[in-house]
Amino acid sequence: MRDVRAVLIGGTSNTGKSTVAQAVAERLGFEHRSTDGLARHPGRPWRTPGHEVPPHVAEHYATLTTDELIDSVLAHYERLWPRVEELVTAAAARTTGPGLVLEGSALRPERVARLALPRTAAVWLTAEATVVRDRVRAAGRYGEAADGERLLMDRFLARTGRYQELMVEAVDALGLDRIDVGALRTVDEAADAVLAAVARQGDTPGP
Repeated sequence: MRDVRAVLIGGTSNTGKSTVAQAVAERLGFEHRSTDGLARHPGRPWRTPGHEVPPHVAEHYATLTTDELIDSVLAHYERLWPRVEELVTAAAARTTGPGLVLEGSALRPERVARLALPRTAAVWLTAEATVVRDRVRAAGRYGEAADGERLLMDRFLARTGRYQELMVEAVDALGLDRIDVGALRTVDEAADAVLAAVARQGDTPGP
């Protein structure tokens, strides 16, 4: 594999980006970061142990249509992009110390393709809608949830599915790499596929 210093892993929510990125970072001896750590958009709208859904998050998903939810998250990613670009540019230019594996839905294909940075590779993870649905419903204990709680999860899933459709259209139109993680059995297999995609990208500038 060429001297990659920044590996970008994009994808919609609940495709396993964080877990796979951590495995890739460990293999490469790189730092692992998430775009979610730079600034948060309204997060998951379901309860987990020790986490109640904040009122503003519940209102966000309960009152906006799928199109409005998409517009909101895309606007958030646009505001976040200058910080993402600065982070990736610094990692690509670094000659000492560990490289960077950066993951997150904010890594929009159109923006990443225009980076044209050396020593940078990018791949997007996808999963069938049923895979994402099952993960969200398991996390939110959908079968035990009240009707209002199920509505919030359903709205989140509708936004997530639509975002993936837009992402896949852009990735394919730009000729970028994507991997269906739903067909992979283990995190190690997914990490293998990401590293293989990074190696295939060769020595041309940019992802």
